[in-house]
Amino acid sequence: MGHSQADKAASHRRIVEITSARLREHGLERPAIGELMREAGLTHGGFYRHFGSREELVEEAIVRALWDGARHMSEAVIRQRECGTDPLAALVAAYLSAAHRDDPTNGCAVATLGADVARASERTRAAYGNQVESYLRVLEGLIDESDPAVRRRRALLTLSAMVGALVMARAVGNSDLSAELLGRVAEGLTEGDPSS
Repeated sequence: MGHSQADKAASHRRIVEITSARLREHGLERPAIGELMREAGLTHGGFYRHFGSREELVEEAIVRALWDGARHMSEAVIRQRECGTDPLAALVAAYLSAAHRDDPTNGCAVATLGADVARASERTRAAYGNQVESYLRVLEGLIDESDPAVRRRRALLTLSAMVGALVMARAVGNSDLSAELLGRVAEGLTEGDPSS
């Protein structure tokens, strides 16, 4: 790859990474192309050398955000297994933490972008659905249950409870209710069968 092609690829990645973070922080309506390009250290006019439209950038950035979330989840599970701790309990605790609540820019895109993605393109919704399935497979692998149907039900309930609690904890702000949502749901998911 020539120097200019390598530079273009690096710029493209930087634009997508920045957009991915800003979408998790502000939603799909913001930020504007000019803002994103300035943050990437590029001119507004250079945008169309990388993307055909804002929608194309948003789709790619959402896929990137979802991929980042999957990577973080996998890395967390691997670290917990290496430490000998219960990976499911550790994953729930990390997901339902004040640190995750307070950092949507680097947080789970399934939680931050769900409502926006529901109104997005079919390609974007498919990427979101694939990520949800990926999370469910990870959770199913962590649930100590021999019956696959029960494992699947528990994974669905666990993921739904984690995402829902995180969304509500962010919505009510940094308050006692926010902390209670995170703490009580984490306790409920790790103290017993979340499907009972």
